[in-house]
Amino acid sequence: MNYRNWIRTFRLRTLFLSLSCIGGGLICAMIDGYNNPLLAMVTLLTCLFLQILSNIANDYGDSIHGADHSGRKGPLRSVQSGVITKEQMKTGIIICSGLSLLSGLLLLYCAIETIGMLGAGILFIFGLLCIVAAIAYTNGSRPYGYMGLGDLSVFIFFGLLGVMGTYYLQTGYSNIVCIIPAIAYGLLSVGVLNLNNMRDIESDQTAGKNSIPVRLGLEKAKIYHYSLLLGAAICFTVYTLKMDLNWLFLLPVYSLLYLNIKAVFDANTPADFDPLLKFLSFSTFLITILFYFTLYI
Repeated sequence: MNYRNWIRTFRLRTLFLSLSCIGGGLICAMIDGYNNPLLAMVTLLTCLFLQILSNIANDYGDSIHGADHSGRKGPLRSVQSGVITKEQMKTGIIICSGLSLLSGLLLLYCAIETIGMLGAGILFIFGLLCIVAAIAYTNGSRPYGYMGLGDLSVFIFFGLLGVMGTYYLQTGYSNIVCIIPAIAYGLLSVGVLNLNNMRDIESDQTAGKNSIPVRLGLEKAKIYHYSLLLGAAICFTVYTLKMDLNWLFLLPVYSLLYLNIKAVFDANTPADFDPLLKFLSFSTFLITILFYFTLYI
């Protein structure tokens, strides 16, 4: 077994989104005086397993439904290129689903004193939904990713649930103000997906995958992308002012988002869009680090 092929299949450049949304929730909790490092680590581990599950399930599902065909312009996927067989990828999906479930159960066990049995039960249901959503994105008879619903799913799971769920695990209660950074992280995560879909717009059209860029066309998909990043900037601004954080945090945030917008404005070919996925994913992570430092400035 070539472990490099599996590591490549995990799409490490996208895992910054897991680090970012969980980090955002932890920072919101720290602002309110809560910090449980053990819960933080297990929360992050669970989210990483879920994102890896989504990535490998996507690799398998797109190969089954034809989105990863020979005319696709993006990087070769593992099943498409034959370095991992469909049966091996199925096994990987099962193993990663099990790891996600076990990690989630460990997380609820560690958090039971904070969130209680009712809270644990509710989060357990959400955890199962996360596993199902990760697999069903491109798998099954009616994969929702092929109906243009991937953006909504990413917004919910990487934004609202990722940030507010992390905050709830740390504190044992919900804070409506946390929905502001949760929306910001959701919009940035959708932005990464939108870049992926703009890169693959031609091959997705051929495969009948009706992503948002396929529905809108490239130029309108760019405008949609600008609105996602602008919305994130507005949310970070509102939360910074609402919580009386150091406004200097916003200057590099604006700069990073401006650079991402400019790069998308200048991009036209799949080769142009591909590196921008890593750029926006890593920019989101850098924003989280800057967000963290506002606690000490």
